[in-house]
Amino acid sequence: MDILQGTLDLLILRALELTPMHGVGVAARIHQVTNGAFVVKPGSLFPALRRLERKAWIEGVWGPSENNRRARYYKLTRSGRAQLAEEKRNWYRMTSAMNWMLESEG
Repeated sequence: MDILQGTLDLLILRALELTPMHGVGVAARIHQVTNGAFVVKPGSLFPALRRLERKAWIEGVWGPSENNRRARYYKLTRSGRAQLAEEKRNWYRMTSAMNWMLESEG
């Protein structure tokens, strides 16, 4: 399933809410939590991670991965947590409005 435009940031922020992860871990977490409905490819993921880092919603540090390769680990910042809360509120408002529209008579 394609990820709706504008939702990738929300998915990444949510994936990083509990623990820092490297990029491949973020993609795997999104795939796992959505029961395989969303597959985030590197061509979308890494530009999004850089964009979120520029906005100071996440910060990345280099460290060793599980297989001793160098990987960049990302974690939410304080402003990232605030943005996640805002993105969640916006998502719930939007999906409620869509549900009202789809379930309305005529």
